[in-house]
Amino acid sequence: MPIKIPSGLPARAILDSERIFALEKPEAERQRVRPLRLVILNLMPKKIETETQLLRLISKSPLQVEVDFMKTSTHESKHVSADHLVKFYENLDAFRDNYYDGFVVTGAPVEHLEFDQVDYWDEFKEILDWAGSHVFSTMYLCWGAMGALHYRYGVRKHLLPQKLFGVYPQYLQDEYCFLTNGFDEIALQPHSRLAGVDEDDIAANPDLQVLTWGPESGPGLIATRDFSEVFALGHWEYGKMTLAEEYERDMAKGLTNVPFPENYFPHDDPKLEPLFSWRAHANLLWRNWLNWVYQTTPYDLREVPQLRAQKRLGTDRSIRHAPGAPRRDGYAPMIMDGYGLIEGDYAQDERVRSAISPRPAGPVAAGSDA
Repeated sequence: MPIKIPSGLPARAILDSERIFALEKPEAERQRVRPLRLVILNLMPKKIETETQLLRLISKSPLQVEVDFMKTSTHESKHVSADHLVKFYENLDAFRDNYYDGFVVTGAPVEHLEFDQVDYWDEFKEILDWAGSHVFSTMYLCWGAMGALHYRYGVRKHLLPQKLFGVYPQYLQDEYCFLTNGFDEIALQPHSRLAGVDEDDIAANPDLQVLTWGPESGPGLIATRDFSEVFALGHWEYGKMTLAEEYERDMAKGLTNVPFPENYFPHDDPKLEPLFSWRAHANLLWRNWLNWVYQTTPYDLREVPQLRAQKRLGTDRSIRHAPGAPRRDGYAPMIMDGYGLIEGDYAQDERVRSAISPRPAGPVAAGSDA
């Protein structure tokens, strides 16, 4: 799809090099269509990298999407120029009277903190309150998902024994759900986080459903019954090298608690190029979400508050079962070999196992969400 972006956005050059059709504002306004309106609250330190990752996924739909960028006013970004923020970002005050088809809330490297210790927590809640009456559907990512689940549904966050870092299998829970329509029974999802969410809290809330779940990573994709809110606990938006860059960054700092990314480097050898094993499901999820929004959003976005008040945002066609493996007989169709996931008998081959080099020992750390 052509995505409509602010003129001069640095991501444009990268998108052009990848043959992604992006229109700057003057070009887009010559097309006689009503584009989807999307706003992104970018909480990540590396703003431009995250912009590019998200626009890359948004571009995979055949729809025209107009994208705005939001920032918090109570936190000073240190990894991007002030000029970039002034040129392309606005805080909530500039959006208060606007209505949007979709809203994206990114992760942030703060999941080790209690929510009220995050310097922009009060502003984050205010932004979610605004979205509750001005946005048709919201996609939350990683910490953004944890924060929204806690604030809006009382789902508790808990620290993990060690950082979840790598690429993990997620089991599809409902093959007929239109958000995961086309997913394989097992999808791979990158994770980089120090915390998770309480699965009992999710199960106890009738408004929530788990769409994908993994034995190591837990719920990877959660949604409300009407799909007005979608929560991705992992990072399907990550590029091929994002986890490698985070690992190399922390190793270079000489940190003593840097986890090695699981199921990412072939044979756990960081000298080998990682396998980009989640791209298809990432593209499919975002394409499905945008298509669902396009099919159900009102033409006049001023109708959103009334639809929300009447709980008429979407149709509840959802599942009602506890998350688990895709097969009733308990057969595990794939096992890990340090490369990723390979099938049954082949995994038992001694030639395969002997080719797997041990993981490099070494410095494993704080910080997530590269």
